[in-house]
Amino acid sequence: MRQEQTEPSSNSISDSANYAASTEKPARTAGNTVFPMEKFLLMKMMRTIGNPPLRIVLWNGEEISDHDGNAVAGVHIHDRGALLKLAVDPELYFGELYSAQRVEVQGNLMDFLEAVYRVWPQQGVSQGRIGKKLLAPFFEERRNTLSGSRRNIHHHYDIGNDFYKLWLDEQMVYTCAYFPTPDTNLEEAQIAKLDHVCRKLRLQPGETVVEAGCGWGALALHMARHYGVRVKAYNISKAQIAFARQRARAEGLDGRVEFIEDDYRNVRGEFDAFVSVGMLEHVGTEHYQGLGAVIDRNLKASGRGLIHTIGLNFARPMDAWTERHIFPGANPPSLAQMMQIFEPYDFSVLDVENLRLHYARTLEHWLARYEDNVERVAQMFDQEFVRAWRLYLAGSVMSFRTGGMQLFQVTFARADQNQIPWTRQYLYGAHSSASGASHG
Repeated sequence: MRQEQTEPSSNSISDSANYAASTEKPARTAGNTVFPMEKFLLMKMMRTIGNPPLRIVLWNGEEISDHDGNAVAGVHIHDRGALLKLAVDPELYFGELYSAQRVEVQGNLMDFLEAVYRVWPQQGVSQGRIGKKLLAPFFEERRNTLSGSRRNIHHHYDIGNDFYKLWLDEQMVYTCAYFPTPDTNLEEAQIAKLDHVCRKLRLQPGETVVEAGCGWGALALHMARHYGVRVKAYNISKAQIAFARQRARAEGLDGRVEFIEDDYRNVRGEFDAFVSVGMLEHVGTEHYQGLGAVIDRNLKASGRGLIHTIGLNFARPMDAWTERHIFPGANPPSLAQMMQIFEPYDFSVLDVENLRLHYARTLEHWLARYEDNVERVAQMFDQEFVRAWRLYLAGSVMSFRTGGMQLFQVTFARADQNQIPWTRQYLYGAHSSASGASHG
């Protein structure tokens, strides 16, 4: 197992990555004059997003700030067209303009993002309303129907296994890791997450498990190898399924794990456990009762389940830029929305754990590795892609640090199932004691 040299932190990540603005300026021209209405629009936009402590530099070199020299970073707006887009919808257009270098961050990108995320209104303000109305037909096309889900997953997950290999762990686990100690490295933390999930499911040798949305197959293979279960794992990403099948054959587990290229809605069988790690974000809240029906149809009377998902403290759409350019169709749920999966089918929620800071730490590792490989990423794609994914990963770190995003693990069982742990001790011991104490 490869050992990392340093533990990531806000300082080490910032120092290892060149977040400062590029010295190359985009090839475009704009008049030097800044009109009073443009300054008015700029100040109105800044108030709308909470007036973060930033210094704004306009295309003619003029600086504007309300913070008396206490700005934590600067933002260089290179042309008036960029300013007008930001005024219309900063949530949507900042990412686009940053990726195209029409807007640049002067200073540390993480400091800039934290300054914005700490003050950006979370409730009571319509964020991105104009942009979402203009793009309504586009978003409608990306709803998570059977065909829409395939298009959405292809957009994000089928852009190349070689790209993800640059910055994920050795097993290609693209979900929140679990860090038992602060100095746990990424490889160890992802294995710890896989065990954490398996212990929560209280897996026993000989049981059958269905996994909805299996990524590159790490959890399915881990369950079969270390817990003696048989797994059917569903995924609609061609690239991920091909990788998982190849790995299963190479490790001699293809007789115990079946990777199925199909939608979760087509799951058929009878299983002791249902598990989904990192898929619910792509289901769409309008399909939650349908997901509950799938679980109810396939889970044994004595069955139990776990859903691991990015979540929110209150229901709201994914930010417009991420939904459009990075994760089409994504919609992390609130806990209240998740109950639409369980309540119609009388499932009992047994435990809810929030691993928000574990995901922030996971993303710090991913971002540091990404920055170590930006030249290779640029060769695979282009500089606009490099900047877009830098912003996505850095923004995700800050979303989890500041509480804008949560990471929920929810375990559940049928209402009359009494073979459940008496305490939470079973979560933290060796997996040989995964069954825990029960009563019934």
